[in-house]
Amino acid sequence: MDLLYAERCMNCHGSGGRGDGALAMRLPVRPPDFRDTVERKSNNQIRRIIAEGKGTMPAFEPALRAAEITDMLQMVRFLSREGRDIAWWERFDVLVVAHCNVPWETVLGYDDKAEASKP
Repeated sequence: MDLLYAERCMNCHGSGGRGDGALAMRLPVRPPDFRDTVERKSNNQIRRIIAEGKGTMPAFEPALRAAEITDMLQMVRFLSREGRDIAWWERFDVLVVAHCNVPWETVLGYDDKAEASKP
């Protein structure tokens, strides 16, 4: 999961998800800090943004499988909660992957109800 984040997200969002990646200053709008994103958006909203893109962020749904999009959602949440950069998480990759397979939104009740599929 950390390799996928490094390949697809880190250049804009930065190693700690703060919106300070190497390309961030060259974009017309700075990428959001994941801490703010997690406070204002539900899991379904974050998942949709990753899949469909928003603003200068491209859509990743064609390139990533649904499970990979869910992994990226969890990475957004992990980076925002812990304030740790990707290098720190690499030491715990097995545990992070194990957590991604648990339906935390159901267990903890912090996700919105599933939204209706688009026609």
